[in-house]
Amino acid sequence: MSLVATPTRSPALVVAEQLRCELERLGVSADVHEGDGLALLSVWVHLVVWCERGPEGWRYRWWTGRVSQRSGRWVYTGCRALAVKTAAQRITARYAELRRDPSSSSLPW
Repeated sequence: MSLVATPTRSPALVVAEQLRCELERLGVSADVHEGDGLALLSVWVHLVVWCERGPEGWRYRWWTGRVSQRSGRWVYTGCRALAVKTAAQRITARYAELRRDPSSSSLPW
């Protein structure tokens, strides 16, 4: 029996790592950053995925690349963390879109 306590992983880190592994399987690498009850996956310029707890459970959320003409705010999309394969496919498509567009690094902040 070990007397050394093993740290528990936060739920945010668990869902982030699940997505990171699925993205990696699809050929997309990402860095995971965790703290304050949420985790972020840094995928590419203007592609950061938030892993957060929403009203219906854990979810992933990222910017679509669009700005609302009505409000001027960035438009986000998301996917429930239970659908990690679907999220990874959608994020991979967004990643490919950003990689094809050489002006994506100069998008407005």
